Amino acid sequence: MSDQRVSAQGGMQTSYGFRTVADGEKQTLVNDVFHKVAKRYDIMNDVMSAGMHRVWKNAMIASLNPPRRPGFRFLDVAGGTGDIAFRIVEASDRQATGTVLDINGSMLAVGADRAIKNGYADNLDFVEANAEKLPFEDNSFDAYTIAFGIRNVPDIDRALREAYRVLRRGGRFLCLEFSEVEMPLLDRVYDAWSFNGIPAMGKAIAGDAEPYQYLVESIRKFPRQRDFAAMIERAGFARVGYTNYTGGVAALHSGWKI
Repeated sequence: MSDQRVSAQGGMQTSYGFRTVADGEKQTLVNDVFHKVAKRYDIMNDVMSAGMHRVWKNAMIASLNPPRRPGFRFLDVAGGTGDIAFRIVEASDRQATGTVLDINGSMLAVGADRAIKNGYADNLDFVEANAEKLPFEDNSFDAYTIAFGIRNVPDIDRALREAYRVLRRGGRFLCLEFSEVEMPLLDRVYDAWSFNGIPAMGKAIAGDAEPYQYLVESIRKFPRQRDFAAMIERAGFARVGYTNYTGGVAALHSGWKI
């Protein structure tokens, strides 16, 4: 399925899964997907990753290694349900403060409710806004994180430039995303599960296979690891690299604002 992928030159703006849509139409369609799955988002990630997303997210937080002292401020984008933000706060011994940003109000409502229930409300605020136009001043954050969200942003280049803008000098960019499997045989197994198992499970769990079909297709459209790394560098980041997880099913991309 790798021949479906867009290059570092772009193409995700008008790609709704394998469908080509009009310029400006993708965001509305993606919003509808996440309104539908917001309350089952964690279950959805368990289905799509066979539960491995929890291991990958923990590895992401270990790589970030937030300091256990006051003053560390982070921005978690497309993080509406709070999954990454809660982990960062815990890893900092509840010293870090952060903003959870999502374009989807349904996702944010789930996250804000969970923050109150789990005692994170004093550490976090929740903002409904677009990753392509962040409502923050330059040099505002020590870290920018985004997990399984960048491929749903229509203009990824613009989002990466915004990430660079709002980070302070010495700030870290971390992006966890489903990627291209680079392990022989595993790629065939993963494709079979993705296109046959995941939509069927989505229908069984949520009563609707269509959102899961889009999410599977969006994974196959997203740029290969090296192409996405090139996009991060083009946005201005230095020391860009990536680490494959589970043979490339997911990859953690990293860059620094120097």
